[in-house]
Amino acid sequence: MNQAGIAADDLLEVARRAAAAGAAVLAGRDPSAFGAAEKSSDADWVTAFDLAAERAVRAVIAEARPHDVITGEELAPALPAEPSGYRWSIDPLDGTMNFIRNIAYHCTSVAVVGPDGAWLAGVVDAPALRRSYFATRGGGAWLEETRADGQHSVRQLHGPTQPRHGTLIATAVTSDVPTRRRLIAALDAKMDHFGDFRRLGSAALELCAVAEGGVDAYLEFGLFEHDFAAGALIAQEAGAWVHRPELSSAMNGLPSREEVLSVWTGACVPGMEGSFAPQD
Repeated sequence: MNQAGIAADDLLEVARRAAAAGAAVLAGRDPSAFGAAEKSSDADWVTAFDLAAERAVRAVIAEARPHDVITGEELAPALPAEPSGYRWSIDPLDGTMNFIRNIAYHCTSVAVVGPDGAWLAGVVDAPALRRSYFATRGGGAWLEETRADGQHSVRQLHGPTQPRHGTLIATAVTSDVPTRRRLIAALDAKMDHFGDFRRLGSAALELCAVAEGGVDAYLEFGLFEHDFAAGALIAQEAGAWVHRPELSSAMNGLPSREEVLSVWTGACVPGMEGSFAPQD
């Protein structure tokens, strides 16, 4: 139980239903209904599906837990008159550019933080991949998937437990030129520790890739809380080292672009952090 007596598994059940509702919207992908609009740059877009998915996620949470605060990427914070102390962080469509271009790495991300500031449950549901990653604080990280052969499975994730040959780092080249140069400078000599890099186009799924052992490390500047909330918990519960940035409260709306570009998010095999993590 957490400090208010609510079982993390009960919160996870709500998170999984909420994430599934968002993912079901994404599964209905229809290019003729995108209504896509550029936000902060030509690499940052919002579609009608982002908005519909966030509404679907919020509806599930609001019905199950009407006194919880809800914050998300696209809509204003939902602030109940008598808040419970719990807050949900939603990214209805992480990997919007992938979604627009029909690349499978996109997902709905849902996480909940408790009154003490600890993340308690998180889900990353990727409908095109037929995978749902989930975790609870102290309860481990798990993957439910339907494999290419049609078999359904649920398994616990432990990630890679130690450095290995052919190590991979996942990262992103942001559209902000100064931040891009900072990332390249941070990785320059340190890439000697890695065999190659990957870019999946979804921060949440890249954190889950660390949890699953697909990549050995992940680093990105410019993430908002909703981008990493669920994925960071999943990676951490799988045994990874995780670095979350400190950002302004999401209850006041999204932090400025300048604020998020000044900080970084990372995860890796324990003990590898010194090989790639920037010096704050």
